[in-house]
Amino acid sequence: MESLPHCETLLLEKQGPTLFVTINRPDVRNAMSLQMVAELSTVFSEIESDLQIRAVVVRGSGGHFCAGGDIKDMAGARSQKSAEGEADPFYRLNRAFGQMIQQVNESSKVVIAITEGAVMGGGFGLACVSDVALAGPTSKFGMPETSLGVIPAQIAPFVVERIGLTQARRLALLGLRINADEACRLGIVHQAAESENELEEMLTQVLDRIRHCAPVATAETKALLHRVGHEAMSGLLDSAAEKFAEAIRGSEGAEGTMAFMQKRPPAWAESNE
Repeated sequence: MESLPHCETLLLEKQGPTLFVTINRPDVRNAMSLQMVAELSTVFSEIESDLQIRAVVVRGSGGHFCAGGDIKDMAGARSQKSAEGEADPFYRLNRAFGQMIQQVNESSKVVIAITEGAVMGGGFGLACVSDVALAGPTSKFGMPETSLGVIPAQIAPFVVERIGLTQARRLALLGLRINADEACRLGIVHQAAESENELEEMLTQVLDRIRHCAPVATAETKALLHRVGHEAMSGLLDSAAEKFAEAIRGSEGAEGTMAFMQKRPPAWAESNE
C-alpha cells in the first residue's frame, strides 16, 4: 500500500510493520457512524494484501474506545423511507456494521484492540473480534442494547464466540456494564493494565512478539483457527497437514529452520520496514 486512504473519522499512522488506527470522534465518545464503518472497511480491504503491514492497532481518541452506534445515524434511518424493492434503512445500517466487524474478525493481520473508557455496543463487538485485547484502567464494557429497547444483532454472535454462551447471556440479557478486571476474567480482553504507562508497555511487548512471528505463517494460523468448529475435524486436519507441508517447504519455513540452526533471529524478526 503506497499511501494510506484518506479518512475523516479515523487517524492512520504506519510505524514499521504496524498500522495504528485511531477512531477520532471524541466529541461523541467515538460513536460509530455509517461513515466510520465504511472507512474502517476500506482500510482493512486495502491492507489485506499488503505484506508490509503485519499488525493493526485499533484504539480511540479522547480517552474512549467506542461508545456504540451513532444516535444521529439511527435518527436519520428512522426518517428514511424504503423505496420499493430496497432494504429497510435500519437493516442496511445494522448489516453494514456486521459486515465490517466480520471483515476485521477475518483479517489476515494481527488485530490489537486498546480499550479505554467506553467500550459499548458496537465498540464492544469490535473489541471481541480482535486477536489481542488490552484494557486500560478506565475501561467500561457493556452490551446496553436491551436497556435501549433494541438488540445486539450483529455483535451477539461474536460475543458468544469470544466468551461462550453462558457469559454472553448474562451480559446481553441484563445489559450489564463491567470493568476491565471482570472483562479480563471473562476473556473479553487478555490483559488489564493498572496505568496508562503499563498499557503502553503491554502494547510494546505484543508488537515485539508479532515481529518475531513469520507474517505468512501467522496469517495461515489465524485462518486455520477460524475454521475450527465450522468443519469436520478429519477434513480440517487433512487440510492443515497440506498447509503445514507448504509452510515448511516455503521461504519462511526454510529461513526459520536455518535461523534456528544458526542460533540467530530470522529475517522477519529483524525487519523494521
